[in-house]
Amino acid sequence: MHLKRAVTIFLAAFALAQAEDSLSEIQFFPLNSLTESIVEQTAEQTSSSTASNQKSEPYTAEALPQNDSVQNPYGLPRELMPLWNSLSIKQKAAQMVMVYLTSSQFIIENEIGGVLITGQHLRSAKKYLNTMAEIDSGLRIPLVVATDQEGGIVNRLASYSDTWRGVPSALEMRRMDSTDIHSLANKIGSALKELKINMNLAPVLDPSKDSRGKNSFMEESRRSWGNDTTNAFKVRAFVKGMSENGVICVSKHFPGYDSWTNSDHQIAVSATPRAKIAKNVSFFKTLANDIPVTMMSSVSFVRISSRPAVFEPKIVKMARDMSPETVILTDDLWGVSLRAWISGNERVRSKNYPAKDFRKLVRTALMAGNDMFMITYSSKAVEMINYLAALSKQSKYYRQRIEESAARILKMKYRTGIIR
Repeated sequence: MHLKRAVTIFLAAFALAQAEDSLSEIQFFPLNSLTESIVEQTAEQTSSSTASNQKSEPYTAEALPQNDSVQNPYGLPRELMPLWNSLSIKQKAAQMVMVYLTSSQFIIENEIGGVLITGQHLRSAKKYLNTMAEIDSGLRIPLVVATDQEGGIVNRLASYSDTWRGVPSALEMRRMDSTDIHSLANKIGSALKELKINMNLAPVLDPSKDSRGKNSFMEESRRSWGNDTTNAFKVRAFVKGMSENGVICVSKHFPGYDSWTNSDHQIAVSATPRAKIAKNVSFFKTLANDIPVTMMSSVSFVRISSRPAVFEPKIVKMARDMSPETVILTDDLWGVSLRAWISGNERVRSKNYPAKDFRKLVRTALMAGNDMFMITYSSKAVEMINYLAALSKQSKYYRQRIEESAARILKMKYRTGIIR
């Protein structure tokens, strides 16, 4: 009976998504007990009754699959339960959003879960630190404060002080002794801590070689930590140096960006065979217990799916299978390549992005299984939160997905000391 109920919830959510924006090409599998064969067997039976069932029943906690205890849903530690029980679904959805930092008032009013810091912020360090102090005093749940301090050409600290110019790239660090890597990472972590930054969007675990043995885009950019797991102990030295200063690391870009083109402006395509993809994934998997957050790639791995990896449930599930507690982070959802893919256009240049397409963008990221949504266009963060909250009222499946991700983020914040 529980399986039949889960199938009904899944199909009702799917029908709602189709009815709203005709998102027929997206499929998702909300519960581990569902299989493709079960979905195929029941889809025809339920399609005729979809119209009469589109109106969701009022939400009750009892209606959700009871995989966890009533007292501690989603495996939340008891210390977090008073906080969890006090949050509305909108506040939980807000934890899923990482936005480019603007004003303290914007972050506090919308109870955002994370902010992205760039060199532009750090060039005006005094103003930035004042903003962070205001946020710290006014925000109930502490922020994830993220930047990408990889080294080499991706070096945000260089905007803060000339002292940090010339930080070695990943290519240079992987050739260093692990003791020296740890010492360097410790110094960088200390500087990030002083700037109230608690998340580094590094290391880059993308392979240095593509499936044909040629240098990848990340290798040409000197950003890759290597081609396989042989450098895992050096990556751990980097991660440890950061964590000793309260800075979380993020592995990226899952399942391994091995294309030789930049995917920021147009979706890059990789024809890498599945066996090589699995080898690339092994680097991420080896370090899954050391790195609590994984960022998805926007590359399309056509041997698995024509969709960009961040939007493909099968690939996101591969990341999830590494560790059930890993927080899955998107890259910038406002990036032109991802928006263009959603719209079906070759390019998107205007900020006047259709509301229908934006809803589809958010829903696709959610249905794929991502936990935290990065977006650099700040005003769209409010629209994102409101739409996620609206989805939760349409279907108990959407509500469960939002709560799963919010709980995973809060647990990560608690385990890493962001929430004390």
